[in-house]
Amino acid sequence: MQQRHSPEVSALHRFLSENGLSYCFPAMQSFCCLPDVPEMVDRPDEARGLAAAENHREAERKRRKRINSHLDRLRDILPCSSKTDKASLLAHVVQRVKELNQQTSQIKNSDQTIPSESDEVSITKDDNFHGESVVKASLCCEDRVDLIPELIGVLKSLNLIPLRAEMVTLGGRMKNVIILKGEKNSMDESGLFLRDELKRLVLSSANRGDGGNLKRRRRFDSFSGV
Repeated sequence: MQQRHSPEVSALHRFLSENGLSYCFPAMQSFCCLPDVPEMVDRPDEARGLAAAENHREAERKRRKRINSHLDRLRDILPCSSKTDKASLLAHVVQRVKELNQQTSQIKNSDQTIPSESDEVSITKDDNFHGESVVKASLCCEDRVDLIPELIGVLKSLNLIPLRAEMVTLGGRMKNVIILKGEKNSMDESGLFLRDELKRLVLSSANRGDGGNLKRRRRFDSFSGV
């Protein structure tokens, strides 16, 4: 294959030939006859941008998949069609939450034994409870495993006879309602002692466990007769 030279190299060859000279320039010939090499341009910023865009698309795809999965679960729970659109489905959810909140409020208002969010101690005396002189004690505080043994110890230290006891735990809260009977002449002293001991249990419960970090409203009623 005949090599092509640049005009300058060809002119140099003619000059040497006309003057009876001959010389070879292999390095120059090799250099001049090199084929054109396309310029390779490295673009790291563009590559990183493409990778970031792909990661974003993948994350968005997973997010939509999770949302659709939760929406399908809501369609199974609520009384609606599997073809219900998202806006109508969310409207059903809002309505159902409102109904549940209303039902919860009605239950709380109808049953005073359900634990409240505030720490409470209430002691009342009734001299005409089915012909008996009784004390009704109510205690509401954080639920903890050692509360009942301590409460039993307090009751045993009193000269009172338990007639009825109710205990309800809900959401980490506990409420105890206890009715005790005793002699009329010692009822006032026993009621005051019971009130002070229940207050101690409430404060002790608030200073232990997770409930110790919460600033709850506390209500300690005075010992009163009914």
